[in-house]
Amino acid sequence: MEIVQDLAASTLKDNPYFSAGAGLFGVGIGMAALRRMSQVINLLVRRNLTLTLEVASHDKAYPWVLHWITLKSNGPLMKGGKNKIGGTSQHLSVETSVVRTEGGRIKAAFGFVPSVGVHYMVHQMKLIRIERVRAQQSLQGATVAPFESVTLTTFGRNARFFIDLLEEAREEALAREKGWTVVYKAVGSEWRQFGYPRPRRPLNSVILRDGIAETIVADVKEFVDNQAWYTDRGIPYHRGYLLYGPPGCGKTSFITALAGHLDYSISILNLSEFGMTADRLDHLLTHAPLQTIILLEDIDAAVHSRNTSNNDLLHSKAYEGMPTLTLSGLLNALDGVTSTDGRIIFMTTNYIDR
Repeated sequence: MEIVQDLAASTLKDNPYFSAGAGLFGVGIGMAALRRMSQVINLLVRRNLTLTLEVASHDKAYPWVLHWITLKSNGPLMKGGKNKIGGTSQHLSVETSVVRTEGGRIKAAFGFVPSVGVHYMVHQMKLIRIERVRAQQSLQGATVAPFESVTLTTFGRNARFFIDLLEEAREEALAREKGWTVVYKAVGSEWRQFGYPRPRRPLNSVILRDGIAETIVADVKEFVDNQAWYTDRGIPYHRGYLLYGPPGCGKTSFITALAGHLDYSISILNLSEFGMTADRLDHLLTHAPLQTIILLEDIDAAVHSRNTSNNDLLHSKAYEGMPTLTLSGLLNALDGVTSTDGRIIFMTTNYIDR
């Protein structure tokens, strides 16, 4: 038996293939151990020595943070660690909007934000890792709206760093919007800023019938300044207005001027959009931006009457492209149990008798 063992050991020892295989096996074990050790060290560092902030695209602060990153990294923004600190980033996403100047000319404005991927920047002597992620596009209602998020990671344990960062991003956003009117549009189940803020339009630039503008402005101001009066009496604290008249008579222009006068934004909701349902409408109204005027245009053409049967609705939706929102669903969303406080809604129509 000992002779057989000695012979086998001698054979394997003198076999170059076995020696090479054993060496590779040992190297593989060593590499796996090093990889596992690096993962453990990385996990310990991330848990105990770093701060992480994730901002999702549906959060109000998302565009603020993207703009802040672009503004503060005017130079020290790198892509994947390949660019040097102090160089201009070559990996950006563009946001283009078309605006009309006071002279009536059409002008394209370009805004740049960090592209999808990993970037690095320095702020207050801290290195920040920025990762912007875009998920696969998902169908929300009738609009394809991909989910995005941006994650900021830096060394440290004091969350005050990110609190100050968000405050600074918010102040930058408010400074950009000061003296301007911001417009939002519904995209899927969330609100997104539409283009760039527009210059505020003065109220005296809109000509309406005598007394109409003054009456509405006074009523809106009284509503805004007297929330306690509604609360004390248990009255729902929301206001609605219906403006009617032929096309071009100044309905939308007056709403735009009123929003600027109140320092409010405008949130446009297209009820005729394919896939607009009562549930989606209720969700959008509930999660509308704060201090905004919600605008529902051409309300007469946007909904079905209460008497429309389901079969007629499906037939018309299939062959005429009509929306699925009913008048009953609209009224419940506007004045139902789930309606939110402080909401100001303006509806417009060209035909008051419909």
